[in-house]
Amino acid sequence: MGASVPHSRRILTYAIAAAAAATAGFLPSGAAAAPPRPATSDFNGDGYADLAVGVPDGTVDGQAKAGYVNIVWGGPMGVGAHGSIRVTQATPEVPGAPEAGDRFGASTALTDLNGDGIAELLVGVPGEDVTDRGADAGMVIAVGGSKNGPGPGSTVLTGPSPSAAYGASVAAADLTGDGNKEIVVGGTDKVVAHVAQGEDSMVATVVAAPMGGRAPVLATGDFDSDGMADLAVAYWTAGTPNTQSHVRLWKWDADQSSMANFWNTDNAGVTALAAGDFDGDGHDDLALGECREIADENIDDPCGPEELAKGGGVHIHYGSPAGGWFGSRAQTLNQDTAGVPGVAEDGDRFGAALAVADVDRDGRDDLIAGAPGEAIGSEAGAGAAWLLHGGAQGLLDAGGAARSVTWNQDTAGVPGVAEAGDTFGAAVAAGDYDADGVPDVTVGSPGENASLGAAWLLPKGSADGSAAFSPRTLGLPYLSPAQKYGKPLNSR
Repeated sequence: MGASVPHSRRILTYAIAAAAAATAGFLPSGAAAAPPRPATSDFNGDGYADLAVGVPDGTVDGQAKAGYVNIVWGGPMGVGAHGSIRVTQATPEVPGAPEAGDRFGASTALTDLNGDGIAELLVGVPGEDVTDRGADAGMVIAVGGSKNGPGPGSTVLTGPSPSAAYGASVAAADLTGDGNKEIVVGGTDKVVAHVAQGEDSMVATVVAAPMGGRAPVLATGDFDSDGMADLAVAYWTAGTPNTQSHVRLWKWDADQSSMANFWNTDNAGVTALAAGDFDGDGHDDLALGECREIADENIDDPCGPEELAKGGGVHIHYGSPAGGWFGSRAQTLNQDTAGVPGVAEDGDRFGAALAVADVDRDGRDDLIAGAPGEAIGSEAGAGAAWLLHGGAQGLLDAGGAARSVTWNQDTAGVPGVAEAGDTFGAAVAAGDYDADGVPDVTVGSPGENASLGAAWLLPKGSADGSAAFSPRTLGLPYLSPAQKYGKPLNSR
């Protein structure tokens, strides 16, 4: 709710920051182990991936839900053991001022916009009041990374009207193929792309449609195998003004200077999206998390067999060579799938959070899936997370079975105790936090400790050596306990 910086300075600052940006696409993968991806989430330039934890419910300078982002440093012992910094609108380099209800950190992305090897932090502030735009117009802020702490910050985009809530979701990728990363912003019933064009920029509307009061879900990947990043958008609403649900893919149309829709699956309502090459064929696939058929029209079974939606299902559309039909092959799994530990039960929310990394280094991406509603014993909503390994056929083998492991706070080696309402698995992320060439997994539990919240590090995707960290262990201020630390998480 702090004032925004002038439009001209905002655009100029961002254009300079993005002028030399490079594409961060997926590396080709095959049967042999692929080289580790370079960290794009290194905010302080020390060679270790860092983790951004959004805390939009955090109190800052006495302002409830002003929000902050906690950058947790990677290092030889991973995240949580090397300290952190708190970035807020009270940070000198950051535009605006912390005010109640801003929800700074409702969405985050750590990404190297300018190709210098140091990540920038993108922060969504959907509750921001903007002069001449109205209450809750929202904004997205870019904060530069630096070896000495946060660098200069600038406003990327502000919402055009009251309740536009720009910054409810955010993503970044080189969609136009010009070497600059576009910043995609989700708000109320709208998704737009901020397109950098040298020292100028434009805002292209991707989709404007009723979204049921939910933040649109965003992911990026090369889904048509043309060597350029595409955008996946998911949204749904029920009954206002009508029931609809969509997962749509968009690509840049240079002739029209706009985003063009090239693939849809309708009636599918999802909570999360993730792109990765799960079968190692060199073509990006798209995972739909907590997929359910909203319209119940039984037209195309958009989430696979109906019984696999129980408790939340993960539905995967597989990529194909350039010119082929994306999604012509699909797989679906839930906790009743062979090789997936657990039992599918209503309310588990399996797949409500997704992340991708090649944890076992076999050249095929693996999928990390959270189920924050999972009951552990008699503890309802204690939550759990799974590591689902990719293979030659994808996440399922030729016999329809998965290869996976699961973790919760009662798993041997995982600190803590599973308790009702912990919501372990509400957010998941992956990054090579100790720079050993093997991705590590982090899992958020915003309901932990009466909703103070916490996050867990699972080194190399294993409970062995796992550790928890929270506002208490990191020395962060928490005047009220309900910080809900651990959602969202972002790193790469």
